[in-house]
Amino acid sequence: MKVDSGIGGDLARVPEQAAALEKAGMNGLMTAETAHDPFFPLLMAAQSTEKIDLMTSIAVAFARTPMVLANVGHDLNQFSKGRFVLGLGSQIKPHITKRFSMPWSSPAARMREFIMAMRAIWANWHDQQPLEFTGKYYTHTLMTPFFTPTNVEYGAPRVFLAAVGPKMTEVAGEVADGMIVHAFTTETYLRETTLPALTKGWEKAGKRREDFEIMYPLFVVTGGTEEAMAASAVAAKRQIAFYGSTPAYKPVLESIGVGDMQGELNTMSKQGRWQEMGELITDDILESFAVVAEPDQVADQIISRYGDIVDRTSAAYGGIPAEQQAEIISKLTAA
Repeated sequence: MKVDSGIGGDLARVPEQAAALEKAGMNGLMTAETAHDPFFPLLMAAQSTEKIDLMTSIAVAFARTPMVLANVGHDLNQFSKGRFVLGLGSQIKPHITKRFSMPWSSPAARMREFIMAMRAIWANWHDQQPLEFTGKYYTHTLMTPFFTPTNVEYGAPRVFLAAVGPKMTEVAGEVADGMIVHAFTTETYLRETTLPALTKGWEKAGKRREDFEIMYPLFVVTGGTEEAMAASAVAAKRQIAFYGSTPAYKPVLESIGVGDMQGELNTMSKQGRWQEMGELITDDILESFAVVAEPDQVADQIISRYGDIVDRTSAAYGGIPAEQQAEIISKLTAA
């Protein structure tokens, strides 16, 4: 199992952070499009590393066009010598229309076309295929030598897609190289909803399971002391409650029989009752979403529950000494 780790948006610290994480044995570095641009840190990380994958987890697709991301993806993949992974997500309608001022419609269908359009652009640049992509949402039919990259040694980047619902998950299986499973996922939902939807996508595209990577940055609750364990649990419960307040994620709660909680969490979120929301998450619910274990049992629990499904996970094991974190990472990468 590959293990990835996030890096922040402090550009001055990125080179040192990236080099240290590669030295620690991480397989990938991840950035998220939150308060900072997700691409700049990876450009800097590419300069201080040699082997580690560089991944956006995620960049917001619908805030941009296929041509814009085709350019960014190409440049980062060439500069990093084939190590860039373009992890995409749709975000939700209010952010796309009100924050980015971009159009929103049929997110799964639009995302499928978005990725296919990027691949058509890359096929033009890397394989000299005519650029003749005409879809419902995107049209790309013009490319001249002046706008065509010539540094094509490393080809197109891999594309991963973040998904929760079965429609977007099927799209991931069909047109992406990997899927980023949302942290707000239960083992039941992963096995009974996610995997069947991915399988439908693989069958559509004639893909094999071994040609696809499933990445799951699951919640881990651990700590070197009882106090640290308790603090880790509280933080995870609050994050789970925050995600659970999103109406689109109700089916995940339904997978463990607590779907009725979604409406209450949504109402509380609109009232700003963030701490109280976390108190609704019981220990049983927490254990459905998270691996809850002593440090020396974390890796074994992850492998036992998800080793037959997940190809990559992430390391977020705060509250325990560095040497114990290293032991967890070592066990996971050996699995």
